[in-house]
Amino acid sequence: MGEEKSAAINAGDLDGDGDQDVVVTNGRHWPGQNEIYLNAGNGRFRVSYDLGIYSSTSYAAKLSDFDGDGDLDIAVGNDTAPNRLFRNNGSGQFEEYGTFGAPYSNTRNLTLGDVDGDGDTDIIVCNRFFENEICLNDGAGNFEDVRYFGEKNDATLQIICYDVDQDGDVDLIVGNRNQQQNYIYLNEGMEFGKKIPFGSGDDDTRSIAVADLNGDGYPDIITGNLSSRNQICFGGPNLSFQRVIDLGTSRRNTYSLDVGDFDLDGDVDIVVGNSRRPNLLYVNSGNGVLFEEKKLSKQKLDTYNIQFAHLNKDQYLDIIEANSDAVNYYYLNLVGRRN
Repeated sequence: MGEEKSAAINAGDLDGDGDQDVVVTNGRHWPGQNEIYLNAGNGRFRVSYDLGIYSSTSYAAKLSDFDGDGDLDIAVGNDTAPNRLFRNNGSGQFEEYGTFGAPYSNTRNLTLGDVDGDGDTDIIVCNRFFENEICLNDGAGNFEDVRYFGEKNDATLQIICYDVDQDGDVDLIVGNRNQQQNYIYLNEGMEFGKKIPFGSGDDDTRSIAVADLNGDGYPDIITGNLSSRNQICFGGPNLSFQRVIDLGTSRRNTYSLDVGDFDLDGDVDIVVGNSRRPNLLYVNSGNGVLFEEKKLSKQKLDTYNIQFAHLNKDQYLDIIEANSDAVNYYYLNLVGRRN
């Protein structure tokens, strides 16, 4: 799916035909044209077209029904350029209708969640060396109410929304690069002053994911790190994340990771996108500690984003990846065909 300076890839049913289409954001360090690829229904992508009329330094895109009209809209996060909103006309055609967040921050990622608990989707903006932003949806897809959290020198590359303390609201799990401490920011009435550290403090984290890997009822945090081994921080009572193990046996220079039940055996597996090393699938043995490591291919690419997605309408998760200066690949899950 294209060969650009791709930084992110996401899947969703954009044209309302029941299958998942793909949005690829291009422009890592240099302006590029973002693209939409329409699924033919069998995991094949024969039709593509531009998203927007301008090339941008885009690092992220997220899909959600921001305006509440029943179809998926698109939010695009740009580096040192305004972050842009695109409204779906119901058939998979998009028109730019607004912006969100600070106009010229170093946006590196976006996260979606109902942070204020009012029933619509808000946008959390991950900024490198700027304060992170919470852009609150007014219910109609406008994001004029912006709240800031964190520090101006934070090198944040990913944020996950998750109710860590199980009090009914969304907390923010923050992964920072540049040997900065990773934190969980607890949501206390839309105040995020209380934070809990996790990891070693100098992990150089580029990607994070959260799931209950060992089935004990507590959320575990997986960190994809650049200059150290990837790790699993197991959650426990009293918001403790002190038990930490390595994921894999060597430094992987990881750029992205995602979680999902790839083999449909009831536990959570992990897919990891690396730079100049093969991308990997970690199949959970069931206890969240032992994983079978499998290479997706022998290629050594710069995979800036990797995601699980349903591409061919079967029950199994497939994999999509955004590769900078290389072809963007997708992998159809054949586990079900072998059973």
